[in-house]
Amino acid sequence: MGRGKIEIKRIENTNNRHVTYSKRKTGIMKKAKEITVLCDAKVSLIIFGTSGKMHEYISPSTNLVEMLDAYQRSTGKKLWDAKHENLSNEIDRVKKENDSMQIELRHLKGEDITSLNYKELMVLEDALENGLAGLRNKQSEIIKMIRKTGEMLEEENKQLQYIWHQQEMANMKGAIGERDDVYQRVRDYPSQMPFAFRVQPMQPNLHERI
Repeated sequence: MGRGKIEIKRIENTNNRHVTYSKRKTGIMKKAKEITVLCDAKVSLIIFGTSGKMHEYISPSTNLVEMLDAYQRSTGKKLWDAKHENLSNEIDRVKKENDSMQIELRHLKGEDITSLNYKELMVLEDALENGLAGLRNKQSEIIKMIRKTGEMLEEENKQLQYIWHQQEMANMKGAIGERDDVYQRVRDYPSQMPFAFRVQPMQPNLHERI
């Protein structure tokens, strides 16, 4: 007794839908591998689930770009134009350049250098020496700048101390002058008093002498 036919429609239950997707995805990937081996077919399979995760299978003898070109020729549908092809070539170039820079960076760190020949090691040594010389020059410039800044601050501090000292001297002179002025006013005060208020000298009583 065979299984009953399943109505092909969207599975509403989320858990059941995920389980069915996982099972059928595994099955179709298996069928793609089998048809590749049994029939020597070129197969390219790409699946995107609802989560956005991609699953793919490309048969070992298949070049995806060639397959897509063949698809365009067969169907007349244009998947990309020259602009996109140039962009793809630029992306490939940048990726290769990035890989090369990563390798060069590892070499500069002293990693993976066993595969380098003598000339490559000499070039690497020159690059390191030039880099070290540049670092030393930059360090020397920074030290000179720090010293110059220190000298400027020291000179500014001396000027501020001089100004403060001059201000203190002026304040002291002002205080001394004010004190002398007070003393002078005290000395001059009796001469400025009216005659009637001046203190008369003490004289002996003439009547007592008689």
